[in-house]
Amino acid sequence: MKVWKFGDNIDTDMLFPGKYVYTCSTAEEVKPHLLEDLDPSFAKTVKEGDIIIAGKNFGCGSSREQPVLGLKAAGVKAVIAESFARIFYRASINQGLILIECLEAVKGYSEGDEIKLDIDRGTIVVGGKQFSFPKLPKEIIAIRDAGGLLPYTRAKLKNK
Repeated sequence: MKVWKFGDNIDTDMLFPGKYVYTCSTAEEVKPHLLEDLDPSFAKTVKEGDIIIAGKNFGCGSSREQPVLGLKAAGVKAVIAESFARIFYRASINQGLILIECLEAVKGYSEGDEIKLDIDRGTIVVGGKQFSFPKLPKEIIAIRDAGGLLPYTRAKLKNK
């Protein structure tokens, strides 16, 4: 697992350049362009289970699904940030991408620190120090486990 560290105000154009919005719509089309202007190595080296740590207002900018779709498809386990843009937060729920606000963990992280994330217990261990965050609602976990809001909703309707 690798930790990718970014700063404040990482907007949707940094996550997925706007020039591809009308030509890339599937996860496989989006993945090669993730963060290409911010960190050209990201799309080539991101692995299943990697974590992103960022500052304030992660995901600000325009309302598009591709950044979240790509991060989820690339296997990003979670994004831990000081705060998230509301529209990005909603899009992440829809795709089942876990977002965690934990200022202390972000501030406590130094390049190379090992991170242990326990989503169920609401804890993050960074560099040997444990930080807590509010446990995610069971519905958010269920949406993640189902692969996103649409599969979750379909399964709920089917089971009625």
